[in-house]
Amino acid sequence: MSARYGAWHGGPDPLEPPFDIREALDEIGDDVLGGTSPRTALNRLLRQGSDGREGLDSLRRQARKRARELRRGGQLDGTLQQVRELLDAAVEQERQALFPDPDDSARLAEAELDALPPDTARAVRQLADYQWRSPEAREMYERIQELLRSEVLDAQFAGMRDALRNATPEDLARVREMMAAVNEMLDADARGEHTQDQFDAFMQQYGDFFPEQPKDLAELVDSLARRAAAAQRLMDSLTPEQRGELSDLMAQALGDAGLAGEMSRLQEGLRSARPDLQWGGRERMDGERPLGYSDATGALAELADLDQLDELLGQDYPGASLDDIDEELIKRALGRNAVDDLGRLRQIERELRRQGYVERGGDGLKLTPRALRRLGATALRRVFDVLDSRGRGSHDVRDAGAAGEVTGASREWRYGDEQPLDVVRTVRNAVLRTAGSGAALGLDAEDFEVIETERRSSAAVALLVDMSYSMELRGTWGEAKTTALALHALITTKYPQDAIEIIGFSDYARVMTTGALVEHDWDRVQGTNLQHGLMLARRHLDKHRGAEPVILVITDGEPTAHLAADGFADFAWPPTRETLAATLAEVERCTRRGATINVFMLDDDPRLVDFMHDLGRRNGGRVFLPKLGSLGEYVVADYLRSRRGRQRRVG
Repeated sequence: MSARYGAWHGGPDPLEPPFDIREALDEIGDDVLGGTSPRTALNRLLRQGSDGREGLDSLRRQARKRARELRRGGQLDGTLQQVRELLDAAVEQERQALFPDPDDSARLAEAELDALPPDTARAVRQLADYQWRSPEAREMYERIQELLRSEVLDAQFAGMRDALRNATPEDLARVREMMAAVNEMLDADARGEHTQDQFDAFMQQYGDFFPEQPKDLAELVDSLARRAAAAQRLMDSLTPEQRGELSDLMAQALGDAGLAGEMSRLQEGLRSARPDLQWGGRERMDGERPLGYSDATGALAELADLDQLDELLGQDYPGASLDDIDEELIKRALGRNAVDDLGRLRQIERELRRQGYVERGGDGLKLTPRALRRLGATALRRVFDVLDSRGRGSHDVRDAGAAGEVTGASREWRYGDEQPLDVVRTVRNAVLRTAGSGAALGLDAEDFEVIETERRSSAAVALLVDMSYSMELRGTWGEAKTTALALHALITTKYPQDAIEIIGFSDYARVMTTGALVEHDWDRVQGTNLQHGLMLARRHLDKHRGAEPVILVITDGEPTAHLAADGFADFAWPPTRETLAATLAEVERCTRRGATINVFMLDDDPRLVDFMHDLGRRNGGRVFLPKLGSLGEYVVADYLRSRRGRQRRVG
């Protein structure tokens, strides 16, 4: 035995390494941390592609380019022009044969030719019984009937044109029997009585008519119905005069061959089986080359595929999913490479779901808590990369595990825990997990437990993030979001004894989860209601009476809204004395509560600077004006600095 090896041509390499989703997730993360919503970031990744593969936008451009090429490919009335040319040539050839004949019968024949109506279909019908003198003219006239039959049948059954060239009556009889068999299957299917065995028997007898070799009736109907619908659109796209002439010519040609009845029945059956197709409407073709009826029908069927593909690739309809895009449709319209690119996009989406990074909700894909934790870790890593490079601040805890008193309890290990391991319980968990399995004893992440300690100092941190529309307009929202995620990740993983709450404020303020912060979409609302944000911050501090109260404010504008006596937001710009007074009154309440308010300004507007310095003097907190791109560094470093100060005071 011998074997030959060559290049793999069956799609993606089956021996390629497992799919790595981290690159795609990082691309999503970059967009999200830049201020884009997760849904937009996910859609952008699918539209633009990843790892050198084409995205939906590129596939859509290919589909539109192909559609433009088809529309410039020719004119739809090519068969009608061919019939006219054949008819004119036959009549001219007959006149040449009649001219030298002195007999009166020749003059009568010439008179009959002179009296032919201008309507091509009527002229062809009127010449049906004409006794041709010229054999060449007779052959041209007979070619008209052959042309019409082959074009109509090839339009409905792709590939039949060549098979019907010089067809005998027996050949046409077999075509009629095949069409009758298709109609019987359609009728049986409509009654719910069709079986696969019936279809298999049909293909065994008439399979040579269908080079695509459909596997079942559904595939056959899909192919035939697409072409039948395209043929109807072709007829609708002709002028009324052209449509009438071509319809009469086709009816005459099919009627002479005994095919008209079965063809009409087939058209009705296909329309009933696939009412979802576009059975009508005008199409525009701008080319100069006349297209035959069959070629024009094929072009319009392909255009329908491309139009459908364009809509599916747009993914801008409710409940859109990559699963909606038919691979056969992609392959038929754009080729195998496009199928591979679509498969890559589906693999990205599938792996993001399988690995727990995204989930599909009623309004599309969204990030899961696991993905949000990764985003927070990424944001934190970026901040510390800057801190380390500039030598500012430190995130190391030199007394890891010894910063508190041992409580005697233990719990499962979580990422970021620095408490000492409970070795006994960790090994016990591994033994219990592998008991009876016969597997060698080994430790897994789920086996680890840590000894709980009680921290000697803790803080309640309220992070207020300005979400007014000016943050988006100035391009500072992405940096603010990154900073909030970084600080949240730092506190929840490194310092879980500290309690952080994120509060977003615009016309009103609201407590926000990291997921809500990441997915925030902009409403063009007016107002920077810092007063309401400080009120919610005090509520958070009141829940943690034993912790040191810390309020951090990120904003790019002075207060322009406050809660009026009726509980609704009162907006005014420039800010009114009432708004400034209400905000400073809330600052005084926070100060009496013992909370330090540190403000990070993202704009140097003089009125904003004056107000924030006044706030700092009243509260004793600090005011920062970080440079663009350094907000995260300032906020995280300030938190770490104040935390080290608390530890020294406790010590």
